[in-house]
Amino acid sequence: MLLTVTACTFGPSLEHRGRITAPPGNSSRLTIGSAGFTESDLLAEMYALLLDRAGYHTRILSVTNREIYEPALESGQIDVVPEYAATFADWLNTRTHGPDARPVGSPDLAATMRALRALAAPRGLVVLAPGRAVDQNAFAVAASFARKHRLRTLSDLGASGLPIRLAAGDECVERPYCAPGLKKTYGIRITAIDPKGVGTTPAKKAVQDGEDQMVLTTTTDATLDQFGLVILEDDKHLQNADYIVPVVNRARAGSARVTRALDRLNTVLTTKDLASLNEQVDSWRRLPEDVARAYLKSKHLI
Repeated sequence: MLLTVTACTFGPSLEHRGRITAPPGNSSRLTIGSAGFTESDLLAEMYALLLDRAGYHTRILSVTNREIYEPALESGQIDVVPEYAATFADWLNTRTHGPDARPVGSPDLAATMRALRALAAPRGLVVLAPGRAVDQNAFAVAASFARKHRLRTLSDLGASGLPIRLAAGDECVERPYCAPGLKKTYGIRITAIDPKGVGTTPAKKAVQDGEDQMVLTTTTDATLDQFGLVILEDDKHLQNADYIVPVVNRARAGSARVTRALDRLNTVLTTKDLASLNEQVDSWRRLPEDVARAYLKSKHLI
């Protein structure tokens, strides 16, 4: 409740912020924020366990709205959150420059990280190094459909000339990464958008049953096998670089010790691993904290 009531008043305005010259902080008690969905819960649990091992006292706070948890991160009520590089860069960009600001997130990870760090620094935030795991938009078709038409990539689908009815959200009609991008970048014949949502069960079922030919989902969707679906490779890099990055409050968690603790996950966690962890929670009904602990133990990180 405190976060909800006071979210709009956290921190000084950008107009009154100067260069941040104070040394990075190293608070012994750290609050890890989660956005309240499975993947974010898992990442928050892993961050907490790694920081616990490094000698910190941690707690996890679930705040489902970025409009609330980002100001809380600036104020120090939250110290660390798992974020997505391109999405967070664009979110901070519109918050800084207005809703009509030109997007700064792109398929180029290096360029996206430069833009993100430049936007985060004046807010007292430090963006740590991205890992190997990426949660991007992805497009999946029935495995039988892919075999029949010899499809492995989105370029293959474009070259086939097949008419495609796409199960996705309403916004797919105008979003550049969705229908317009599929047409412009790959030449895919999108004949209709079936508004069943992004990666929802009805959307995947529609492709499984042949009602639709393709579904918009994500690279860490762990349920595709259950519907007999496979992702077509985004071989021309239409999607933005939404690599997972820890973001910390510099004044409280900007120390090299925090960075070292969280960096240990970067060389280990892959997109495939993250999809498997999501599946254990969503399909096997295991608790995120148990799944996170078992994974870190299996990688000898705790």
